[in-house]
Amino acid sequence: MRGENHMMFVLFCLIVFSHFLHLVNSNPQLAPALYVFGDSLLDSGNNNLLPTAARANFKPYGVDFPGGATGRFTNGGTVADFIAEFLGLPLSPPYLSFRQLETSTGLNYASSTCGILPETGNSLGKCLNLDEQIDLFEKTVTEELPKLFKNTEGLLEYLSKSIFLVATGSNDYSGNYLQPNRYDSSRLYSPLSFAQLLTQSLSQKLERLYKLGARKVITFEIGPSGCQPANLRQHMHKNGQCVDEINNLVSLFNDQLATVLSKLTSTLPGSAFILGRDYRLTYDAIINPSTYGLTDTSDPCCTTWLNGTSACILGIAPCANPNEHFFWDGYHPTEAVYSVIASQCFNGDSVCIPTNLKMLVQI
Repeated sequence: MRGENHMMFVLFCLIVFSHFLHLVNSNPQLAPALYVFGDSLLDSGNNNLLPTAARANFKPYGVDFPGGATGRFTNGGTVADFIAEFLGLPLSPPYLSFRQLETSTGLNYASSTCGILPETGNSLGKCLNLDEQIDLFEKTVTEELPKLFKNTEGLLEYLSKSIFLVATGSNDYSGNYLQPNRYDSSRLYSPLSFAQLLTQSLSQKLERLYKLGARKVITFEIGPSGCQPANLRQHMHKNGQCVDEINNLVSLFNDQLATVLSKLTSTLPGSAFILGRDYRLTYDAIINPSTYGLTDTSDPCCTTWLNGTSACILGIAPCANPNEHFFWDGYHPTEAVYSVIASQCFNGDSVCIPTNLKMLVQI
């Protein structure tokens, strides 16, 4: 474990080269496309074009990203951006931003505040829940992609070799189950039954992706939400660096997720549903920051509304050392954290299991 932590520290030191990776991608193309689904952890700008207050298209968001404030809820790139670079692909553009599909290297359907359940996230305006994201992908497969391929066989082969990235479920807790004044889910479901509801629903949606041609799907766990500044500062009576009750809730989901993905792989021919097991990595980074080259794992790097419990305030300069911070705003990590998650998913043996991304593209 000590050797693995040393490698994490080295990866954090290498983050200074991230801008060059954004600007010049010399990696060989390992997959034909990257398709992205999920919430604000992966949203690359879809919410910019929706009637919602949940947007990140203003400074200081994007201060370390070549395109500036594109709608990513961090200072730089997301896990999806780094994975695209490792795959030798362009960054997957937000689906809602394109007028006509001219290339086949992938799209991003992720939408901030939404989740697995259709009702999650509607308090701040319109967002795309996971079913709606898959609806748009179905439109891509049936109406747009066929224009780029000579026949159905070529399209199906392309889809089978493409990588599909999913990160969702966090908002179903923070913006639903843990909001009893707005939602009744915590009165209707026990913690275990709610986790089962979410994972069973997610399983159906992942199977729908399979029926549309997806074969290589990486689905990430929910991170340690109880360690977010937003939750820490709303539970000031709690001791320690995290709110254990919230972490215990999402851990029930993560435990179920591992079983669901294993079952999908065993029952759907030719599929590989990979678990992105990032909870343990990120929790360890928060509890043992110096091991990972971090100095602050409890405060947002940017100045946020409501005493660190919300989004960045427009136009106020962030901290001078974002790569030493775990959190960018009240909820989202910095690109330094995303870089390590993506690196470990691609090269390591403890985050993306049972097969890392580098091996997955060879299957």
